[in-house]
Amino acid sequence: MDQEQILARITAMVDEERALREGVASGQVDTETEHERLADLERALDQCWDLLRQRRAKAEFGENPDDARVRPASQVEDYEG
Repeated sequence: MDQEQILARITAMVDEERALREGVASGQVDTETEHERLADLERALDQCWDLLRQRRAKAEFGENPDDARVRPASQVEDYEG
């Protein structure tokens, strides 16, 4: 996945997150479903941001950004850079 694809995926997940919250507010989505899906989205977003940071760091230091790999959610959750 290149940088543009990662950013597009992040944008899509943020849009889905926003739609979920609007769905709960309008009564179209129950809160349990929202919480479960939001947890999934947060993990996936953490992974995407981590992958993007890896790619940028590799490019900055003259390495191949395509060597960056998605790390397990447990490794990147709650990352504070």
